[in-house]
Amino acid sequence: MSAVPAPIEKFPALRALRHRDFRLLWVGLFVSAVGTWMQIVAQALQVLSMTHGSALALGTVSLAQAAAFFLFTPLGGAIADRFDKRRILLLTQSFLLLLALALGLLTWLGLIRLWIIVALAFCAGAALSFDQPARTSLIPSLVPPGDLMNAVSLQSIIFTGASTFGPAMAGITVTLIGYTGNFFLNAASYLAVLLALWRLSAIAGRPAAGTREPLWASVRTMLATAARDAALPGVISGYGAMLFLGPSPAVMLPIFALRVLHLSATQMGFLFSAVGIGTILGGLTVASFGTVRHKGKLFLVALMVWSFALGGFAVSRTTWLSVTALLLLGAAQNAASATAITLMQTRVPSQMRGRIMSLNTLLVMGVRPLGDFPAGGLIGAIGGPLTAGISAAMTGAYGIFLAVRRAGLRDA
Repeated sequence: MSAVPAPIEKFPALRALRHRDFRLLWVGLFVSAVGTWMQIVAQALQVLSMTHGSALALGTVSLAQAAAFFLFTPLGGAIADRFDKRRILLLTQSFLLLLALALGLLTWLGLIRLWIIVALAFCAGAALSFDQPARTSLIPSLVPPGDLMNAVSLQSIIFTGASTFGPAMAGITVTLIGYTGNFFLNAASYLAVLLALWRLSAIAGRPAAGTREPLWASVRTMLATAARDAALPGVISGYGAMLFLGPSPAVMLPIFALRVLHLSATQMGFLFSAVGIGTILGGLTVASFGTVRHKGKLFLVALMVWSFALGGFAVSRTTWLSVTALLLLGAAQNAASATAITLMQTRVPSQMRGRIMSLNTLLVMGVRPLGDFPAGGLIGAIGGPLTAGISAAMTGAYGIFLAVRRAGLRDA
């Protein structure tokens, strides 16, 4: 067993990192997430440059990726339960590396077109439909049950944590080495994950023993199992309501910054940072809890706090109050997400974890972007504050309904 870094021993919130395999994967995924954020920023700038600032073009790229999730995620979860998750990730991460490399080469050669970027985004969404269920359902084989919620919380802050470094680095590297350089750097960042996966223990990610069913029949079996559970219908529907009804920061914050708070573009960055910092703080807070006995109650509390924070942001007309509300919003969303994922993983048989995690992928990568379309239209019709207030009220009302009518969720 490799030596554990001293900071990990001192902080309970980091205790899942004591386990060698989880630590290897966590570090590799963080490096890759920084590269992903660099490509996200560079690709958005490239699309805007190619289309003379077309927001519709950006939306088309996002829609192509979301469409792939709706098409392939259920199949991705079933595959994750049937085959070695480590080998699935080696394949998907290698494929994503090749997509980034292709984007870089086509840009370098001057052959890139908008339809190619849309097609590559669809292919990336398809790959991630298999990658993310396998990645999330791999965690229980890397840590003991008592550290699972801690590991899920730490895993959930990777992408948000990387968002504090990746965009800043992209702003510098786009100027120095152009879009091509950013795409090549992202391709190189996947090597960190591939190296970590190669070094995992041989037994990590092996499929659990169980009866093999036809793929789509196995998906139906998982859905039936989740539907019969006392807590999972409430968890999944509550988590889905939060993601669908709540406008994403990319849709909501620019409107509030420019039209409500009258901030400059530089000051608007503080609003985005507040959500990110809140998410990290929320993840570390949940990670420090240890094994929470009543996770269902924690989920409901996080859902209500999220609704309260969004309502506070809707009525705020001062920057300091808005930043405070966004910090609370990010923390509550991370707490709800980590708790929901932990409940989903622990309340189904181990041979169904990939399929249940495909639901999480579909919610985050499919349902949330889908919810942004009506939210954007509503913001245009009635304004940002009223839209956010309605979203907060609807989510809060559904949270109260779950607390009153779903005794199984309260006791989970």
